[in-house]
Amino acid sequence: MPKVTLIDENGTETELNVDVGGSVMEAAVMANVEGIIGECGGSVNCATCHVYVQSAPAELPPVGDVENEMLDATACDRLPESRLSCQLIMTPDLDGLVLKLPEAQY
Repeated sequence: MPKVTLIDENGTETELNVDVGGSVMEAAVMANVEGIIGECGGSVNCATCHVYVQSAPAELPPVGDVENEMLDATACDRLPESRLSCQLIMTPDLDGLVLKLPEAQY
């Protein structure tokens, strides 16, 4: 099962196993990772699962139009490496993905 590492604002790392075909947001919410809220349940409607991609072992799916609009509404600065974790669907090639959590989601 592919693994994702989430790094919070204090540098604490949480490693998650993410089912292939599942989103990083779903796995983080199920694991009660503080800093990922996923208020809309993954419908790309809230931007409370914002993350910064630190390293990706393979190319990530492109940012879609709706995700692009929602990234403009994040509580913390949108950076070139910003993504919504609900849109990061796990594949075997993404094993080892590293994401940094923003200071806040609201």
